[in-house]
Amino acid sequence: MKLKAIIVEDEQISRDILRNYIGKYCPNVQLLGEASNIDEAYNLIQKNELDLVFLDVEMPFGNAFDLLEKVENRTFETVFVTAYDQYAIEALNNDASYYLLKPISIDELIKAVNIVTEIKEKENHLQNEILSPKTNAITGKITIPQQDGFEVLDINDIVFCKADDNYTEIHLANSKKLVSKTLKYFEEVLKEYTFARIHKSYLVNVNTIIKYKKGKGGSVIVSNGKEILVSASQKSNLLTYFK
Repeated sequence: MKLKAIIVEDEQISRDILRNYIGKYCPNVQLLGEASNIDEAYNLIQKNELDLVFLDVEMPFGNAFDLLEKVENRTFETVFVTAYDQYAIEALNNDASYYLLKPISIDELIKAVNIVTEIKEKENHLQNEILSPKTNAITGKITIPQQDGFEVLDINDIVFCKADDNYTEIHLANSKKLVSKTLKYFEEVLKEYTFARIHKSYLVNVNTIIKYKKGKGGSVIVSNGKEILVSASQKSNLLTYFK
């Protein structure tokens, strides 16, 4: 995987060396910028979604630990780069992924990048697992992914789901959620519950239907007042729930 990274180092020569080493020996690292002090570094961190920060310890107007204290909800990994080994314990206490001593060993740099790559791959795998909409048969809940995590919905609170290209609108009594999964996906996820596909664009919680209107396919009115057409091909499937 690609690692989005920055270099924080006050010495130009040291930045040049590290940049060249990364470019030559760490092809999966994409450098998004460089900073010579903690203020510049903080601005870069705020503007970019980073995976990795190569961080010198001693800098003008503050050190690496001052910078890390300023960053809330840190999601990137840090590789400390310094000429002084007395900072090793403090670096570890600040959840550093690796500690590189100057002059930088190419083998150690590659090892550090490989460790961070493995960490981020595991994080991404876990996040994808957690943030995929899924149900819990015991609790009757479904998790809905959001940018900052996920929301837990009671399946019984879902009135209907509506297709919107490759997205799905999940309609509740007084609100709706937009999820980047297809309606077919939710049809599969909710198949153990009383949800009926009544139209190519609609998956309805049968328990929320309060009225059926006759017609070629007919239509249903659900608990939030919405009237939804039933396609002729799905009519018999729907009516089996009310036999």
